[in-house]
Amino acid sequence: MILKQTNGLCPVCGRVLPADIIEDNGQIYINRTCPEHGAFSHLYWSDAEMYNKFDLFESIGHGIENPQFEAADGCPHDCGLCSNHKSGTLLANIDLTNRCNLACDFCFANARACGYVYEPSFDEIVGMLQLLRDQKPVPAPAVQFSGGEPTMREDLFDIIRKARSMGFSQIQIATNGIKLAQDPEYAREMEAAGITTVYLHFDGVTRETNHLIKISRKALENCRKVKLGIVLVPTVINGRNDHEVGDIIRFAVENVDVVRGVNFQPVAFTGAADDENLERERVTIPDLMARIEDQTDGILKKEYFYPVPCVIPFSDLVETYTGEPQVRFTTHQHCGAATYGFVTDEGLIPINEMVDVDGFFHAINQMKDKLNQDNGSINKYVTLMEGINEMRTSLKNDRMSSTTLFWKIIAQTLVKHDFTALRDFHWNALFIGTMHFMDNFNYDTARVQRCCIHYATPDGKLIPFCTYNSGPVYREKVWKDYSQPIVQKDPIVDPDTIE
Repeated sequence: MILKQTNGLCPVCGRVLPADIIEDNGQIYINRTCPEHGAFSHLYWSDAEMYNKFDLFESIGHGIENPQFEAADGCPHDCGLCSNHKSGTLLANIDLTNRCNLACDFCFANARACGYVYEPSFDEIVGMLQLLRDQKPVPAPAVQFSGGEPTMREDLFDIIRKARSMGFSQIQIATNGIKLAQDPEYAREMEAAGITTVYLHFDGVTRETNHLIKISRKALENCRKVKLGIVLVPTVINGRNDHEVGDIIRFAVENVDVVRGVNFQPVAFTGAADDENLERERVTIPDLMARIEDQTDGILKKEYFYPVPCVIPFSDLVETYTGEPQVRFTTHQHCGAATYGFVTDEGLIPINEMVDVDGFFHAINQMKDKLNQDNGSINKYVTLMEGINEMRTSLKNDRMSSTTLFWKIIAQTLVKHDFTALRDFHWNALFIGTMHFMDNFNYDTARVQRCCIHYATPDGKLIPFCTYNSGPVYREKVWKDYSQPIVQKDPIVDPDTIE
């Protein structure tokens, strides 16, 4: 049964092809036919019921007011954000370098594998940051510095300070953790410069699944000392580490004073792969949710996860109350999923057992509709207060003792615009989410056009994540265009030598 029509890619030649999203035997597939290489059918989602549930949250944005190009016919081969793109930038990535202090045999994104150095200048990076802050109607609020290994740059702290001075409220760094593990002062300096979150590569809790586990633990301890929050980022591969997703969550719970969340990333086949690799190693979002439910003994149920655009009612409400444009989470509904769990004396309590989440979203929408009917700031304030009281009907009575903080956050952020309460939220709650980036086998241009995670490049473009790293693979072109010869080889760190 055909559910949707879109465009996909030929996994052999990369040609853009008309594609059908179909349901077959309880699973979702993307089918397309290349005139040269024949017909292809690849798994898109492994659970049709969950796919259809997430489809109810579809929210197509209006794009940005200052696109870089007019709409092009060659999506995704004519990329930079064009007038056809439906979402603004929620999180920007900037590759600071392709140098690294590890020599992982599976990594292609490093200077040794490439044969050249990619390392934009400080001024080029400032230009990329400015491009993001110039976005209208809402400047990009968050930037993540990536690589390679971004801590290889000697001017990293200057870059972070510059980003902070330009108004980015969230500044993240994606790292293997070696520098943080080696030097306790490095974490202190990083926090002082303005980093808000460390995205730490973390594939498991044992040496078999995570050869950097010793480094990860040391980096965590050094970040704990300066209260620098960490998000664990595991790449999940079926048959390799998918049996440890529950243990990774338990590790996060045990370290919730410093670990703010876990962001699972099911493997994307951006390198050489064949149908045998896909069959053996593919993990879809529903697969991951099922493993989480099973390995947490049913505490985090599959049904507790919601797609990214579920939070659009919050943006609508705040826009209506303030009259000002807000960041809008109009990511495609099948790109990711998330939930929150509160770590209490009773253990990990999913937010879904504290609040009727569907009822809560319904109450938010009702508040927005009432605010649209009111005139004057006093009436709006009264309406908002009444709405918050009505929202309490979504509380679940058996968890009343655990919801005080939650309602403090709602009241302070919605009514007082006091976002310091969110700091308490992050240090008492655990984000558990996933983002499944695409590859040539499940590529869907409808997802590309809704992407909210964009790479900024030195040539003044913003490129959707899955276009930059797979499909047309802009990364390779950008890096080559701005490449430098390797003058000297960087020293490699043996993970086992770090005490």
